[in-house]
Amino acid sequence: MHLLIQLKNRGTITDDGKVTDDHGKIEEKALTLNELSAQAFVFFIAGFETSSTTMTFALYEIATNPDVQEKLRKEINSVLANHEGKLTYAAMMEMSYMEKVLHETLRKYPPLPILTRVCTKDYTVPNTTIKIKKGDMVGISTQALHNDPEYYPDPEKFDPERFSEENKKTRPDFTWIPFGEGPRLCIGLRFGMLQSKVGLTALLKNYKIKLSNKTHQPLQMDKQAFISSVEGGVWLDVEKLK
Repeated sequence: MHLLIQLKNRGTITDDGKVTDDHGKIEEKALTLNELSAQAFVFFIAGFETSSTTMTFALYEIATNPDVQEKLRKEINSVLANHEGKLTYAAMMEMSYMEKVLHETLRKYPPLPILTRVCTKDYTVPNTTIKIKKGDMVGISTQALHNDPEYYPDPEKFDPERFSEENKKTRPDFTWIPFGEGPRLCIGLRFGMLQSKVGLTALLKNYKIKLSNKTHQPLQMDKQAFISSVEGGVWLDVEKLK
């Protein structure tokens, strides 16, 4: 919010801690109040709804893959033991396996199955005769890209190790885009990831997650939903750890 207010009042971002310039004048084009409000709105929508969606699918996969759940819980307990049991920012950043689990969850279940972009210049798709004109709306299927066996062998399998540093180097850029990519990268990315980490940590350090019989398998996605969701919902049984 501080950065957005700087953009509104100053037209630029600086690291001097101020939100207005020294003379109360705007020297560069600044955000309007409507643009500022729109950015704040997108930030909270991107960071909250998609985080709960991601945690839902992560818990589903954790419940159906007990080995992943156990490994993740061991990491949580180990990291928290080094941080006096507190859910600090530093502790969240140390949870490397948690990061892999969330990345693999976002691969299988991107909150937005399709990204929409506006073409900024005429472009011919390589090795085709397809031409995209400046101003054309383009839909990019995140879901299809994330399930392409060329980049993710056996795509139906939930495998967090796909996102080890070694395995990530074997894939081309732009093959994992749950938050988009480039200059239009989602403004809520870091906030959403951090919030998901905190939520999963709080649950898994105290509870064992199992799949409820009320959850219909295989999951059937709701075709009418804007953000990925399951028909009938995802139901879980939660058992308090002793």
